[in-house]
Amino acid sequence: MAIGSRVFVTGLRLAGIEGLIVDSSKALDTVNKLIKDKEVGLVLLSDDISKSIRSKLNEIRSKHPTPLIYEVPAPGSKKEKFEYRDMLKQILGV
Repeated sequence: MAIGSRVFVTGLRLAGIEGLIVDSSKALDTVNKLIKDKEVGLVLLSDDISKSIRSKLNEIRSKHPTPLIYEVPAPGSKKEKFEYRDMLKQILGV
């Protein structure tokens, strides 16, 4: 399931991936609904929306191993170096 802007979701829909068009104010609520759906195994979240809720996403990741929540660059966004070790440390509470 993809979550993001119209352009992000439409692009992924063309590849056969279901998606929900949301703005940053509703992204966290949408993620919380999807973690309760046993049919969803992967959530692709556009990075322009996920930046503002990244700490909350890490909390969700630490409590719910599925679905896997993966942040994907949105169309036109700048490449950002992401430290997965730091994210894992935050999730694990190290």
